[in-house]
Amino acid sequence: MLNFAPGSRAVIRDEEWLIRRADPAADGGWLLTCDGISDLVRGRDALFLTELEDQIDILDPAQTQLVPDTSPTYNATLLYLEAMRRRSVANDDKIHLGHRAVMNLVPYQLDPALQALKQPRSRILIADAVGLGKTLEAGILATELIQRGRGKRILVVTQKAMLTQFQKEWWSRFSIPLVRLDSVGLARVRNRIPANHNPFNYFDRSIISIDTLKSNLEYRNYLENAWWDIIVIDECHNVAARAGESGLSRRARLARLLSNRSDTLMLLSATPHDGSARSFASLMSLLDPTAIADPDHYTPDDFRSKGLVIRRFKKDIKDQVQADFQERQTIGLRQSASAQEEAAYRALLDVPFTQGGQHKAGRQQELQRIGLQKGLFSSPAAALESTVKRMELLSSKASPTPEEDTEVRGLQELAHSLRALTTDATATSFSKYQRLLAHLRSPDFAWKTNDAADRLVIFSERIETLRWLQEQLAADLKMKPNQLAVLHGQMADTEQQELVDRFGRLDDPIRVLLCSDVASEGLNLHYFCHRLVHFDLPWSLMVFQQRNGRVDRYGQKHQPQIIYLFTEATTDKIKGDLRILEILAAKDEQAALNLGDPSAFLNVFDPDKEVEKVTDFMAQGMSPEQVETRLDKAATQEDDNEGDYLLSLFGGDEAPAPVNSTGQIDEPTSLFDSDYHYTKTALTQLNQGHPSNRLCQWTAHDAEQIIALTAPRDLQDRLKQLPREVQADNDLYSLCADPARMATAIETARQARAEEDTWPQLHYLWPQHPIMDWLGDRVLTHFGRHRAPLLQSGKLQPQEQAFILLSMVSNRKGQPLLVEWQVAHRIGNGPFALEDFDSFAARAGLRAGGLPNRGHTEGLDSTCAAMQQALPLAVDQMHAHMLARQAAFASQLQQRLQGTLTELQRLQGRQVQQLTLDLEKQLETVKRGRFEQRSQQINRVFDDYRQWVQDTLTTEPQPWIQVLAAVCHPAASAAATSQA
Repeated sequence: MLNFAPGSRAVIRDEEWLIRRADPAADGGWLLTCDGISDLVRGRDALFLTELEDQIDILDPAQTQLVPDTSPTYNATLLYLEAMRRRSVANDDKIHLGHRAVMNLVPYQLDPALQALKQPRSRILIADAVGLGKTLEAGILATELIQRGRGKRILVVTQKAMLTQFQKEWWSRFSIPLVRLDSVGLARVRNRIPANHNPFNYFDRSIISIDTLKSNLEYRNYLENAWWDIIVIDECHNVAARAGESGLSRRARLARLLSNRSDTLMLLSATPHDGSARSFASLMSLLDPTAIADPDHYTPDDFRSKGLVIRRFKKDIKDQVQADFQERQTIGLRQSASAQEEAAYRALLDVPFTQGGQHKAGRQQELQRIGLQKGLFSSPAAALESTVKRMELLSSKASPTPEEDTEVRGLQELAHSLRALTTDATATSFSKYQRLLAHLRSPDFAWKTNDAADRLVIFSERIETLRWLQEQLAADLKMKPNQLAVLHGQMADTEQQELVDRFGRLDDPIRVLLCSDVASEGLNLHYFCHRLVHFDLPWSLMVFQQRNGRVDRYGQKHQPQIIYLFTEATTDKIKGDLRILEILAAKDEQAALNLGDPSAFLNVFDPDKEVEKVTDFMAQGMSPEQVETRLDKAATQEDDNEGDYLLSLFGGDEAPAPVNSTGQIDEPTSLFDSDYHYTKTALTQLNQGHPSNRLCQWTAHDAEQIIALTAPRDLQDRLKQLPREVQADNDLYSLCADPARMATAIETARQARAEEDTWPQLHYLWPQHPIMDWLGDRVLTHFGRHRAPLLQSGKLQPQEQAFILLSMVSNRKGQPLLVEWQVAHRIGNGPFALEDFDSFAARAGLRAGGLPNRGHTEGLDSTCAAMQQALPLAVDQMHAHMLARQAAFASQLQQRLQGTLTELQRLQGRQVQQLTLDLEKQLETVKRGRFEQRSQQINRVFDDYRQWVQDTLTTEPQPWIQVLAAVCHPAASAAATSQA
C-alpha cells in the first residue's frame, strides 16, 4: 500500500486535503494531486511535492476521535450526516436532484440527462423540436453533474438576444448562477478584476454570446487558457461547418476550440444540420472526434451507440404533455390585391433587369426580379427601399449603358407605383394590411389594445416593413408609441434583451411586438401572447417552424393562434408565386400534425438554402401544382439525395430513451422532513450560544416555507460570484422551499416594471442553492477535524456498538464511482457485521427529532473510550468489504474499458484508411506530407481520448473510508458507570 494512497485524507499546510492521485516525482518523492476539504480550501485543487513539504499527516480513519454530541435531539449529528449524504453522490446514471427543479416535470425532459450520464463523459446534442424546452433539459443534466462534482465551472454560449432569458431560467429554476458577459457585463467585469486577468477564470460560471467571442480576439485568447467542467452551446447549428464552404467560419473555429476546453459539452438546436452530411458530422466531431471517419459518408451506427444525439418532436411526447401543449389554431386571411398593387406587380414584371450593363433574358433576369419581388411580397415600403437602392447604384455609374438606362426607367415606373401605395396615409390600397386591420378590429378576434395579458407578435423579415407597421398601426389602432416596439438584429445585445424582458412583463405598456427573424430562434414570447401574425410569409419552412415556436411551445396557457396573410393576385406570374408561398404554409401545418419536421419537404435543412430552393422554383417558372408534387415526393423520401440521407440519421431511434424515465429517479432518503426542516434546524443549531458567536440573523415562516437570513461576511464573499441582479443590496436573502410558490414568484418577477426587479425576489431553497452549500460547509465543521460524534439510541440492543461509515472508490480523475454508506455493528465483543445505512437509521431511530439527548451524562466518557477501542475493528471490516467491492467493480469497468479501447482502435484504423483514400489522387510528394500531418493529428486525438477513458474507467486501488458517527445503547453508559 502506498504511503500516500489515493482516497486518503491528509493535513498539508494545516489544511485538510483528499489525495486524488499519487504519482512518482523526479526528486524521488511523490507528486500529490489533492482536493481541498477543510473550510478555507474547499472546492480548490492543488499539487504538492512530498519532498518539499515539511510535514504531511495522513489521517487514519481508525484513529478518528469520538466526541459525545450534546446537542438537543442530536441535531448536530443528524445535520452532519445529512450534509454528507447530500455531498456523496456517485457518478452513476440515475437522476438524483434535477427532477426537483422549479418546473412542471414531464418524463421526456429527463431523457437527455439519462442518456448523457451513461457515457464515460457526458456529451450530447439535444435536438428536440422548437418549444419542447431544451434549456430546461440542459439544466437538469447540468444539475446532475454539479451534484457529482463535475459542474463547478460552466460556460454557456448563446445568441445575444437570449443571454438574459437563459441566465434567468437557469438561476430561478435550477439555482445555477451565470454571470452575463454582454457589452455591459464585460465592462462591469473589467472594473472588478485586475488588468490582464482572465475573466473566465475569475467567474466560475458565465454566459456570453457567440458573436462577442467570435469578434473579440482578446476574449478568444482567454478561452485558450481556461478550462470548464461544462460548456453549453445554444443554437449550435450556427457553429456547424457550412456545406460548400472550403474552410471553417469563425464561429465553427470557435466551437472547435471550445470543444477541447471541457469534459462535458451540450449542444442545443432544433435545426441541427443544414442538409449536408459534412455539416452534421462537424457537430458530431465537436462531441466526439473519434466517431466519424468520413464526414461525407456515414450512417447512424457511427454515433448511435455513443448516445450523442437525442431528437423528439411534439408528436413524440404528446401523450405526456396534453395539459401543457395546446393544439394551435391556424387562421388564413385572404384578400384580393388592389388595383394599385396589380399595377405595381405589372411594373415589376416589366423591368428589364441588367447584368454587367446588358439585359439578358433567362434565369439571371428572373432571379433579380424575384429578389425585388420578395420585398414587394413583404410590403410596398420594403420594395421601394430596394428599388431606390438599385436605381442609385445604376445612376451612380459614370457611363451607364443604354440598357441600364432602360432598366432605370423601368425601376422609376415601379417606384412611382410603389409610392402611390406608401404615400397613402390610410394605406387603403395595401390589401394585406387592410385585411389584417379588419381582423384585429373584428369582434370574433376579440383582441383589445388595452388588455395587457393578450399581446400580439407580428413577424416580417424586412426591417422597413416593421417600421412602416409600427407607424401605421399606431395611427390606425390609436395606440401610443410605447405600445408598439420593433425587435431586429441591428439592435445592441442589451437592447434586444431589454425588449424581450419588457414583452414578458404584464405591467409594461407594450402590446404589439414587431419582429424580424432574429427573434425566431429560442426566445420565449408566449407568457402573455398566444397570437402570432406572419405579415409576410417566410420562404423557408424552417423559419415557419421557428417563428411559430415563439408562442406554440411548452407552457403556453392558451390556444396558439397562427395567422397567415394571403394576397390573391390576378397577374398570372405573381399569382403563381404567391400560391407557392401558400403551399409552404400548408406544408408547415401538415408537418406539425404528422411528420414533425417541416424541413423534410425541401430536404436542404438550412433556412438560406430553403429560400434559394423556393426562389429557384419561381425562377424556373414552376407552377404551384408542380412545386407541391415536388415537396410531397421529397417528404416521402422518394428522391435519392443528400437530404433523404440526413433524414435517415434522425429516424427517432438513434438512442432509445429509457422506457420509464421517472423510474430512473433515485432520490436519497433524508433524515429531515424537507429542505426547509433541514435548513431551519441547521440555523437553529449554528446560532446557539453567546450572541457574539452566532452565525447570522434569520427568521423562519413555516406557513410559506420561507427562511430569510442576513448574509454574514464569509457568505457575502461567496455570493460575489452570483449575477449582480440576484445579489441583495442589504445582504438579506429570502429562500423558499415550496416549488409552487417559487413558480409564482418567477411569474411575478417577470412582470415587474424595473429590469432589476424581473429577477425573483425569492430564491429556491433546495440543495443546489449557493447559500445551502455554505450552510452545509458550516454544519460539516461543527465537530472539528478528524472527529466523529457519539450518540445514544435506546432502540438499539443493549451492549450494541455501531459505527456509521462512508466509503468511496474513485477513478483516476478523482470522481467517486462507488459510494457506500454502511454501519458496522456488533453485540458486546462479537465480530462486526455490516448493515445498510437506511435500514440501520430506521431501526435506530436516526431521524430529526427522533431521539432524546440527555446530554453529557456520567459514564459516557467510559463508553466513548470503549467505542474508541472498538473503532479500528469496525474500520477493518469496512475496508475488507470495500476491497472486495472495489475488485468486483474494477473488473466490470475493465471489461468496459477494454471494449472501448478495442472500438477506438477500430475507429482509428478507419480514419487512417479514409485518409489514404482521400489522398490517393494527390501527387506523391504532396500526399506524403499531408498524410504525415493529418495522421499525427488523428493519432493525437485518439491518444488523448484513450488517456481520458482510461483515467475515467480505472479505479484507484484503495477505497477512502470516513468515520461519520458512533451509536450505542444508553445501557452501555449505565454499565460503565456501574463498573466505575
